[in-house]
Formats: sequence, C-alpha cells, structure tokens
Amino acid sequence: MPSAALPLSAVDLLQVRALEERAFNAWPARQTVFHRGWIFRLAGGFTKRANSVNALEPGAPFEGVRETAEALYALQGLRPVFRISPLVSDSAQQALEDVGYTVFEPTCVMQARLTAGGLQSTSVEIAQTPTPEWLDGFAAANGVAEAHHATHHAMVQSIALPCAFATVRHQGRAVGFGLAVRERGAVGLFDIVVAPGHRGQGHGRALVQALMQWGRAGGAESAYLQVRGDNATARRLYAALGFADIYRYHYRVPADR
Repeated sequence: MPSAALPLSAVDLLQVRALEERAFNAWPARQTVFHRGWIFRLAGGFTKRANSVNALEPGAPFEGVRETAEALYALQGLRPVFRISPLVSDSAQQALEDVGYTVFEPTCVMQARLTAGGLQSTSVEIAQTPTPEWLDGFAAANGVAEAHHATHHAMVQSIALPCAFATVRHQGRAVGFGLAVRERGAVGLFDIVVAPGHRGQGHGRALVQALMQWGRAGGAESAYLQVRGDNATARRLYAALGFADIYRYHYRVPADR
C-alpha cells in the first residue's frame, strides 16, 4: 500500500491537522457534511479537493464511514473519493484497499518560512478581490471546462478569509495566475499556473514570490502549498524558494468507477 505521508516519526499530526483546516477554509466546498471525525465535501463534482471524504481527526474511527459516504455521494450523482492524509489510520486505508479502492494522484504538501528580503517581485499585479478577467483567465489556465465556470467562480468568491489574486502579464496580456489565502500566521498558495506558451520564463517564480511577499506583509510567518508528486518542475521551483515536504496525501476511488 503506498504511503500517504512521510514516516509518522517525521510527521507532527497537530501540524498536519492545522494545515488541513486551513486548506479546507481556503478552498471551500459548496456543501459539507460532518460525520464522526470525518468531513464529506461536495461541490457538484468540480475538483477532487472539494468533492472528497477527508479525516478531520487523527485516527478517526472508520466503521460505517465508507458506506455512509458511498450513499451520500450517490445521492449527488458523484463517485466517492477518499483523500488519504496522515490523519487517516492504516486500518482505514486497508479497509478501502480490501474493497477495491485504488490509489491515484500522490501529492506533496510543502511549507516554507517567510523571511525578510528575497521576495521582491514588481512584475505581478495583486488584487484583493477577483475581477471577471481574473476569474475567467484563472479558470481557463487551469483547464476548467466552460460548463464548470459558474461553480468555479462561485467557490472562489465564497472564500471568507483574506485573499490575494495574482496576475502576471506579457505584453499587456495576462499569462499567469495565482491565488493566496492567509489564515492564522500562514499563507496558502493555490493553483499557480502559467499559460503553456509562456512557461520557463520566470513567471511562475514571480507569482510565488509576490504571493509570499503579500502573505508576509499581512503577518504570515510561513507559506504552504500542494503539488503533485510527479510535477518535478514545480517541485524544483518550490524547493529553490525554500519549500520542503511536510507530508503527503493521495486519493482513493473504487476501481470500477
């Protein structure tokens, strides 16, 4: 069974729980159901993060959770997706594996301390609210289907915490986007994306640096982000900016769906 995390001796579960809470707040689902230490997130099928079953408490009991989740997601016309963080017990993972749930999309959560200097970037526009141009460009750059734009825009606009909406331009045209959400001394960076024809030119680095700077100016002491384990280019960039792995997670779905 693939590991969802670094060795438990290297993982502070209280830190994991705090980062998980922040990430849930930063990318809100349209509906949430709490169930015995678990949270079922629902957003009409748009994004796995907002349509998955997540542990809220370390080692939360799993008895009946799968059956309840499968019934709830079926009512919504969705397949059940379990997001496996270090808060999920080994026995819960084994129970899912035993009934044929398969692993996909291993992801790393990385964190960096924010320090003075080295974060300056003058080529990035930062707005406190999303403009229609930003919402459409951000969705398009992230490959969001037109049919999901309304849901995507509503989710972004429902974030209750302080936000930064970043744009980088080339010859006046927006070619890169990023979102940051600040809470309790940490700033989360989400969906840093640059249009394919403009990658490898430093735009991604400029976006990350600008959002880190914004977070620090607002009192954040650390930054965190999520990146797929197979995205070697992004991981190199983040490591160069001081980010290191804190923990990992993956998803599990029924094999026949």
